[in-house]
Amino acid sequence: MVSVAAVSPSMFSPSQELQIYSSSRYLLGVLQPRLDRACRLQVRDWLVEAVRAGSFSPEDEGLHSIPDLIVQLDVACLICRELGLNAHSILSVLLYRPFCSGLITASDVSAVCGEEVVRLLQLLMRTSELYMRKEAISSENFHNLLISMAEDMRVVLIIIAYRLYLLRHASKIYTGEGRKALALEVSFLYAPIAHRLGLYKIKGEMEDLCLKYLQPKIYGFITRKLRETKDVRDAYIAEFIRIVRESLEKNLQDVPFEMKGRVKSVSSISNKLKKLPFEDIYDVFAIRIIVDVPLERERQVCWQIYSIVTDMYRPNPERLKDWISIPKSNGYESLHTTVLGPENRWVEVQIRTKRMDVVAERGVAAHWRYKGIRSEHGLDDFLASVREALEAVRDTSQEDEKRQTLESSLLTLKAREIYVFTPKGEIMKLPQGATLLDFAFTIHSRVGARAISGKVNGKNVSLRHQLKNGDNVEILTSPQQSPKPGWLSIVVSPKAKAKIRQLLRAEEEAGIGVAKEMIQRRIKNRKLPFDEAAFIRITLRKGYKTLSDFYRDLTHSKVDVQEFLNLYEQELHACSAQEVQPAVGASRSAESLVYNEPEGESPVVSSSTSEVLILDRGLSGVAYSLAQCCQPVYGDEVFGLVTSRGIKVHRTNCPNAPDMFAHSPHKIIGARWNGDEGHAQVMSLEVVGRDELAIATNITSLIRKEEGIKLRSYAIHSEDGLFHGAFVLYVERREALTLLLKKIRGASGVKYAELLNH
Repeated sequence: MVSVAAVSPSMFSPSQELQIYSSSRYLLGVLQPRLDRACRLQVRDWLVEAVRAGSFSPEDEGLHSIPDLIVQLDVACLICRELGLNAHSILSVLLYRPFCSGLITASDVSAVCGEEVVRLLQLLMRTSELYMRKEAISSENFHNLLISMAEDMRVVLIIIAYRLYLLRHASKIYTGEGRKALALEVSFLYAPIAHRLGLYKIKGEMEDLCLKYLQPKIYGFITRKLRETKDVRDAYIAEFIRIVRESLEKNLQDVPFEMKGRVKSVSSISNKLKKLPFEDIYDVFAIRIIVDVPLERERQVCWQIYSIVTDMYRPNPERLKDWISIPKSNGYESLHTTVLGPENRWVEVQIRTKRMDVVAERGVAAHWRYKGIRSEHGLDDFLASVREALEAVRDTSQEDEKRQTLESSLLTLKAREIYVFTPKGEIMKLPQGATLLDFAFTIHSRVGARAISGKVNGKNVSLRHQLKNGDNVEILTSPQQSPKPGWLSIVVSPKAKAKIRQLLRAEEEAGIGVAKEMIQRRIKNRKLPFDEAAFIRITLRKGYKTLSDFYRDLTHSKVDVQEFLNLYEQELHACSAQEVQPAVGASRSAESLVYNEPEGESPVVSSSTSEVLILDRGLSGVAYSLAQCCQPVYGDEVFGLVTSRGIKVHRTNCPNAPDMFAHSPHKIIGARWNGDEGHAQVMSLEVVGRDELAIATNITSLIRKEEGIKLRSYAIHSEDGLFHGAFVLYVERREALTLLLKKIRGASGVKYAELLNH
């Protein structure tokens, strides 16, 4: 691929020349069937020219031992051998440095190698620009952003391959601090991405090498321990496998299976050393039993093998892991147990089928292939489908299918989420189609409520502007701004929609309070009393089911206030006329007329010496209330104090009584309770229901109609569309109370009715 002779021979040592020759020969063998001779020669000439022009000079100051040309050639070999990427990916790695330096242009590459290579080169440059944002790398969203911005997962795989190569040769390339920085970066970012892609072998190697550079003492201790016990461990594993194999062959004659032993990775052993000493780690080595059975027999056979093994060796019940019945979130399925083997040594036994083993070794991509098997959703499905497509590149006949899969996978991801930057470089995750207003509410609800516009990549945009991956976003706010109902059609994120609705509801409730105060003030200006019953009747006639609906329309100027006040005034006059109108009934003779004082409706007794107020529910024409200072109840000795707001009823032993008798004796009147005070009991009733105008009237009507129960007082209020009522009753007969509760619970709109005290 690259002729050393064409370059200055003094630039490379003999060993380096041999390495360049070996890598070039391998790549040439891979590319020859897929590229014509003219293309291969042009690529070679570009590489030679780039080396002479210094395009392959190391970007990182830590590089010092391996020429960057060799690094690029080796990475190209790696992505072909270990990742199975195609000729386009190889060419993009080889031509990346010449393309970035401007030595070759997009049109040059397109004419020789095709648009596919140009596209990959441009995506690599775009991802490289993202990577330069050092402040963003520490974000846990960075790997998702990297994946989403790459648009083609081959770009991510190339980056992973490059980092793996650097790790493998870190001792030759970097100084001590450089190796630590590289290991930290890989462990934080690239190892998790490799895991998500199903590259478990690469992920394990990355983690082991990171441990080697970050914690050399622990790494050295584990590897030394493993070396010391290797011969003994190998012999033990072989003997254990022999014994178990004989038993399985005897009991599973019709089931093909294989067995193998393994030692856990150094990094996984290190994680266990945080809790246990090396000698106490159960699964330093493990035995894996893999059976080849149809899908419908998998669970049965696995549990049968478990029974055979645990009959031979005592299991540790705390170490049983059933990932067959409930697979892991990444699709992993297996049955794990730890048994006490010969010589009282713990051995981990993994039982799985051939299908499960493929999934375990190759990740969610293999899991995705098996039809009818429960699989991951969202990003994991996306990654799995990409992995499957990339594995197909070895067969050139599948190139079209590969591209279609990649494109459909990209659309799936784009339908999920995007990632954008704040002015400080922080990464924010938003749903696809999110607008500037979505971003504002993601920052904080207060920012969203005051947002007026913003800047995206330095350009002024409106709140409706749709954001894209990698956008730099800034929000402009104003203290005079407030949420608008139309904002609900702008945002797409559930959080923003919910917050806007909440803010609009709070604003509406505040407006209802203002409207309520305004209408009452207008009534007072007309010198009219406020009669709640008359007010409610008018709103009902106007077609409103609740007072909240009426006040809401009043807030939005949908009510003719003048017309409403006229109707209200007419209603008051009608009520007054009805009160003074004599009752009309059947004709009766004077001889038969006998006057009986209505029970419980005694008027105020007034004479020159005394006035007595009879306290009863049926008292009309007299406004009285129970004083809050002493809170009299039925049966207390009481008196009345005449005030401008009616008569206040106090206990005779009220702490304020002496002052009242001393300073206002002319306002004192006698008072007593009506009825047989020896049998009545005070009870409190709580009722909750729908906030309807008629509900309070219905409940009080039921109470007044019930014989043996008298209504002492009640208080009502509305909250969140619910009616809350507290009723104080005089109960003479318990059976009457039971009947009343049944009637109230069955009333329209009532959701809850219970006694507060018995």
